[in-house]
Amino acid sequence: MNIIIAGCGKVGTILTAQLSQEEDIDICVIDTDGAIVNRMVSSYDVMGITGNCASYNTLAEAGIEDADLLIAVTESDELNLLCCVVARKAGKCHTIARVRNPIYSQEQGFLLKELGLSMIINPEYTAATAISQLLCFPNALSIETFSKGRAEMLRFRIREGSILDQMALKDLPTNLVNELLICAVERNNEVIIPSGDFVLQASDVVSLISSRKNAVEFFKRLRIKSNRVKSAMLIGGGRISLYLANMLLRLGISVKIIESNTKRCEELSMLLPEAVIVNGDGSDEDLLYEERIGQMDAFVALTNFDEENILLSLFAKKKVKSKVITKINRLQLNEVIHNLDLDSVVYPRHLTSEKILQYVRATQNSIGSNIETLYRLFDDRVEALEFNIQRESRITGVPLEKMNLRKNLLISCIVRENRIIIPSGQDMILPGDTIIVVTTILGLMDAQDILDTSGR
Repeated sequence: MNIIIAGCGKVGTILTAQLSQEEDIDICVIDTDGAIVNRMVSSYDVMGITGNCASYNTLAEAGIEDADLLIAVTESDELNLLCCVVARKAGKCHTIARVRNPIYSQEQGFLLKELGLSMIINPEYTAATAISQLLCFPNALSIETFSKGRAEMLRFRIREGSILDQMALKDLPTNLVNELLICAVERNNEVIIPSGDFVLQASDVVSLISSRKNAVEFFKRLRIKSNRVKSAMLIGGGRISLYLANMLLRLGISVKIIESNTKRCEELSMLLPEAVIVNGDGSDEDLLYEERIGQMDAFVALTNFDEENILLSLFAKKKVKSKVITKINRLQLNEVIHNLDLDSVVYPRHLTSEKILQYVRATQNSIGSNIETLYRLFDDRVEALEFNIQRESRITGVPLEKMNLRKNLLISCIVRENRIIIPSGQDMILPGDTIIVVTTILGLMDAQDILDTSGR
């Protein structure tokens, strides 16, 4: 597969780093800054072109006529859209554009149809969607959705005194884990795909997969409240705050935004008449107390400065009733953040690259299988993939207990005719099913890749 990545900023670099590790993918990067292009070429196994990505000559030099996919992720929405239009005319390839302006987001359907784009990705809207899901289920550290929302993977931390502490998975009460499966556990910076003998401990970060209804029942039996928040304080009035506030207000959640720029406050007051907009410094402790942070169910730090978001979140954890969410831009801070007692952390750039990587994998389908959904979890050490099983193959019609599955891989869910099946050893995969696989093996392309063929 031949891919051209136009724009070598943060998202372009993340995509290049991830896709360059995939087999059978050849990448060419384009940027106007020659020094950045040279750095990308020397850091990754890719080609590089210095030039304007919307120029036909530049795209021709990058191999647009033979390209399967062009991904435009420059800092300019207009340049990304123009680049995709030229690429479509010149090479007939699939095109993905990063578009951040809310005006264009409202016209997404028109742009996709009239410009022939395969996908438009908006990092801020994607981040706002992820945050709104967390505020609707505040006990989760993160939530990933599969099968159009029928199944969800929730990550949560086992607290001291929980009935799960020191309990083996095989000993979990049936009424507690009815129709759900614990599919991954992070402990001491190690990720484990657990067997039935695995013993849970306090401070473990656990991933479970189930329907939302069953997840709610699970937390209820653990005596943990799982209701959505009723009020949220947002620090920073940027695009994510605007998208998020609209989502929360539609859900009946009251919103208060603290923004230091007076002009932006005026804009937000016009755009969000139902929200409370406060002009002030969100890092001012007195102002936070004055705006009754202690009465808020949720606190979301959305400033442009990672360090400020981290400090604000650590302060808010002791004040708000339910949920604290921190926006982080720089993935390099991962190790530091991992050791902090933060609640949920959202990385807009990571979410963007994840969506694009999901699309790339889906276009590489083979032998009747197709990746519908892909998530990278636990700092990219685990993948959760949803495969659509379109026809009979070596993995259909065989009880799971008789399958020679690869190590560190778990078939965690089967979706059949809108019904979620948490599989046992006697269950079988049938044509028409979708299956959700959780594994530490990165880069699976086809559902049949779950089989261990090393002994053949």
